[in-house]
Amino acid sequence: MRYPQGGGLTAERQAFREHIRLQAAELFAAGQGNAAVARELRVSVRSVQRWRRAWEDGGERALASKGPASRPKFSEALFAVLEQELVKGPVAHGWPDQTWTLARIKTLIGRRFHKSMTLSAIAQMLHRHGFSHQVPARRAVERNQEAVTGWVKETWPQVETPRRRSGAGSASKTRQASR
Repeated sequence: MRYPQGGGLTAERQAFREHIRLQAAELFAAGQGNAAVARELRVSVRSVQRWRRAWEDGGERALASKGPASRPKFSEALFAVLEQELVKGPVAHGWPDQTWTLARIKTLIGRRFHKSMTLSAIAQMLHRHGFSHQVPARRAVERNQEAVTGWVKETWPQVETPRRRSGAGSASKTRQASR
């Protein structure tokens, strides 16, 4: 399938799709049928039928891109305010620890901006602006790294069971010595 399912497109992908539609218009003007156009442009016949109807009603202008399907919920100015709120940290907004979760960010957006967004939309918006999800390393405050390293090097090899040596085996589920 040429087009991905769902999701907003980048300006580059929108221009690419518009170019495909305009190529279809040229083929329509040349008198080619829907199936031939679909085969040549590697799109579905249904799309070509829809484009042909639009082309017959409004010409090439009807096949031109009309811009993004929807405006983003957050403008750059609003996102800058959200970013300032995120920098303050979750404790400043009433949560008991310093961990931002998507659910907490959703609640913050609702409280601060009176907007509702899905968790996936919030994740996509944060990703577009350079944020990434991170899981904090949870370690005890009293942790002694030298003691842990010593245990891993000295004690663990004694506790760990030795690996079986590869060699001739038996398909039997019982050991040879038990027969």
